[in-house]
Amino acid sequence: MVHLSGISKQYGKKVLYRNGNFQINAGEKIGLVGPNGAGKTTLFRLITGEERPDEGRVSKPDKLVVGYFSQNIEEMKGRSVLEEAKSAAATVFALQARLKELETKLSEPLGDGEMAAALDEYGEAQAEFERLGGYDLDARAAEILTGLGIGPADHDRPTESFSGGWKMRIALAKILITRPDLLLMDEPTNHLDLESIIWLEEWLSQYPGALLMTSHDRDFMNRLVSKIVEVAHQAVTVYSGNYDFYEREREIRKEQLVAAARRQEEMLAKEEEFIARFAARASHAAQVQSRVKKLEKIDRIEVPVEEKAIQFEWPSPPRGGDEVLKIEGLGKTWVSGAEARKLVFQGASALVKRLDRVAVVGVNGAGKSTLLKVVTGQTDATEGKYAIGAGVEVGYFSQNSLDVLDPANTVLDEVHSRVPNSSIGYVRNLLGAFKFSGDDAEKRVSVLSGGEKSRVVLATILARPVNLLVLDEPTNHLDIQSREVLLQAIKDFPGTVMIVSHDRHFLREITTRVFELDRQNLRVIDGTWDYYLEKKAAEASGLRL
Repeated sequence: MVHLSGISKQYGKKVLYRNGNFQINAGEKIGLVGPNGAGKTTLFRLITGEERPDEGRVSKPDKLVVGYFSQNIEEMKGRSVLEEAKSAAATVFALQARLKELETKLSEPLGDGEMAAALDEYGEAQAEFERLGGYDLDARAAEILTGLGIGPADHDRPTESFSGGWKMRIALAKILITRPDLLLMDEPTNHLDLESIIWLEEWLSQYPGALLMTSHDRDFMNRLVSKIVEVAHQAVTVYSGNYDFYEREREIRKEQLVAAARRQEEMLAKEEEFIARFAARASHAAQVQSRVKKLEKIDRIEVPVEEKAIQFEWPSPPRGGDEVLKIEGLGKTWVSGAEARKLVFQGASALVKRLDRVAVVGVNGAGKSTLLKVVTGQTDATEGKYAIGAGVEVGYFSQNSLDVLDPANTVLDEVHSRVPNSSIGYVRNLLGAFKFSGDDAEKRVSVLSGGEKSRVVLATILARPVNLLVLDEPTNHLDIQSREVLLQAIKDFPGTVMIVSHDRHFLREITTRVFELDRQNLRVIDGTWDYYLEKKAAEASGLRL
């Protein structure tokens, strides 16, 4: 369907890839991976035609419909959410208008030839209108918006009343509504909660078109894709399998490459030793020249330099008591103005014990983040009470934590200011563990991405001797490698954790208990994330575990 043959692309002196090849077949689901700046977004633009390769070619059928979802959204105003979503189906509206014109024309007296031509065109337009889903556009738009977390009550709200994160959902809905032959998706799960991610995963699994996407969500990739295209080290490499397969296969290929490079080095050393030994002997001149020419023709095997994983010794927190957090009848109602009151949750009671890894879950709007804000003292409870255990030191992370960073500071200065009694060497080692090595530690906070700022804040929290970590969506904006760094840090953390996250792989790896929150109560499930899912599935089927 789409063929990229021998493509090369560079900006100035920076080479993204040379002689890259891969193809996208009809209905194929492909994951696009690689470090930031490697050229993933450029690859999308080459496929859409926004950019051209320096060498090679991108070939695709003329009538191929491509939908591209990126993190750069257009301005939205002057329409309701539903109207904005449907506006993406411009072809459908054009066909609908043409069908009406043809219906009017066919109701008038026409000659036989003209009548036949009009009937033919009407039949073709009607078939295309039906193929594009014109007859169920309203219902489909409403279904997709609802699946992405924008319920029917909000479908008539003006788009300008939504925040940037919710506008991203509207933009995503617009792409899905068009049902293109090929979907290009750059981080589609950003700004989505767990329920919306699961809905999107199911929608894409049923989607008959082809898909090429980047995602920081390992589970999302694993459940959808059957091929991985890696953009790294100035090359485009194809792996046949999901993300887990790619990780395993990449390590195998790397080991094979290292072994081949070692064998080549040994061979070259022997040849060079022979040349050096006999270069001055006339009797061996022919042999020496032959070996010199042989070495000149050899393609040297280059092993890409991989980022070294830095191990960091986390500070030992105080022991603390066995009862870390006790909440009784806790509730929160937001009050705005004299009359407006919004119940978030009530009747929440639970006990968090030492070394628990608690996943706080619930549908969108259940109050997960609010609960964390209450128990960390960021906002007051409306009813009930909570008590932090003796000797418990709390470290709290939320997306608002990023706002306290000083944009004028370097990363090194910012972190050192949070742990002033630590040596520069300690701070550099800490930053290295969070992927700020060398010059990256000298970057100013003002130029950091959202993911980089998250890593800075997480590093400062984990560097202090806390024994209760309260984390509200800590993986937002983090790439898969950064998530793995944080995951390992939490696994090694010798304290208690409460976490809200939409990353299922993350939750599966650490969860020992689940707190399921809704407006009326808090339900405690003792067990892993997988046990919780099995229990929910069994309850939905009328069974009991």
